[in-house]
Amino acid sequence: MAAAKGKVCVTGAGGYLGSWVVKLLLSNNYAVHGTVRLTGDAKYAHLNQLEKASDNLKLFKADLLDFHSLCSAIVGCTGVFHVASPVPSTTVPNPQVEVIEPAVKGTLNVLKACVEANVKRVVVVSSVSAVFMNPNWPKGQIKDETCWSDKEYCTRTKNWYCLSKTEAESEALEFATKTGLDVITVCPTLILGPLLQPAVNASSLVLIKLLKEGYDSLESKLRSIVDVRDVAQALLMVYEKPEAEGRYICTAHLIETHDLVGKLRSIFPHYNYPKSFIEGGDEMSQMLSSEKLQRLGWSYRSLEETLVDSIESYKKAGIVD
Repeated sequence: MAAAKGKVCVTGAGGYLGSWVVKLLLSNNYAVHGTVRLTGDAKYAHLNQLEKASDNLKLFKADLLDFHSLCSAIVGCTGVFHVASPVPSTTVPNPQVEVIEPAVKGTLNVLKACVEANVKRVVVVSSVSAVFMNPNWPKGQIKDETCWSDKEYCTRTKNWYCLSKTEAESEALEFATKTGLDVITVCPTLILGPLLQPAVNASSLVLIKLLKEGYDSLESKLRSIVDVRDVAQALLMVYEKPEAEGRYICTAHLIETHDLVGKLRSIFPHYNYPKSFIEGGDEMSQMLSSEKLQRLGWSYRSLEETLVDSIESYKKAGIVD
C-alpha cells in the first residue's frame, strides 16, 4: 500500500526519540525509510511491530560516517529527519573521534546526501546543549533561539557533548545557507517519557537513577524536561508547516531535582529516592523559551503524565519494580 503523505527518512530510527518519530510518521500515513546500525538486529524488532510498519517501514543499514550508506537510505525521499547522534553516557577518552567527529561529519554527510537526493526539507535534531552553555549571555535573561553555546567555553570545561551539538548545528545551518537546502533545527531539553526501544538510553537513565540509586545526598540541579512524544510532534510540525524556519528550542517544564523527587514520591512512594539534597549551582541557568515553537501551534502534556507513563513503561520493561 502506498503511503499518502510521501516518503521520508529517519536516521537513528532505532533510538529513543527516533523510534517515536517513526511511530508518529507511520500513524500519519508516511512511508518511512529508517537507518539503523544493523538490520535484522533484535534490538530493532520493536520498529517492525509498529502499526503500519509492515506496509510502510523499510530499514536500511547505515553509518553516519559512510556517505554512500546514507545515500541509499535517503534516495527517493522528500523529507529527512536527522535524529541519530552519539550521546556519551560516561567520560570519553577520545572526544574528537568518539563524539565530535560523528556528530559534525555525520550531520554534513546526511545533508550532502539530501542535496544529491533532491530532498525538500531536512529537520535536524540538535540539543539545548547547543543553546545554553554561554557565560556571556545577560544574567537573568531568558535564552531564546539567538543564544548559542560558546565553543571555547565547552572545550575549556570539557563538555564534549555540548561542543559536538553546537558544532553540528551551526555547521548544518551554515550548509543550508551555502547550498539553499531547507534545513530546520530543533533543540530539545532533557527528554523523558515511555520507552519503545529495549535498551535504556542516556536521558531516561537520569530518571531511573532517581528511582533506584538511593543516593545519600544529591545536587538539586535545575532540570528542563520535555516529553519524547511532544518532541516527535514538534519535529513533524516543523517539517509540515511551510512557514517554519531556522532553529526551535523545544522544552516544557523547568523543575529542581528535589521538587521532581517530591512529585514522584507523591505518585510512587515506594522507590529508593535520594535521602537529601544539596543546593545546586545554576549551571548556566536553564531559563529557556519555547515561544517560537508554540507560535507554530506546538503544545505539550503535563509533567505528571510524562512521569507516570515513563515509570509504567520502565515497569513493563522490568527496569524498575
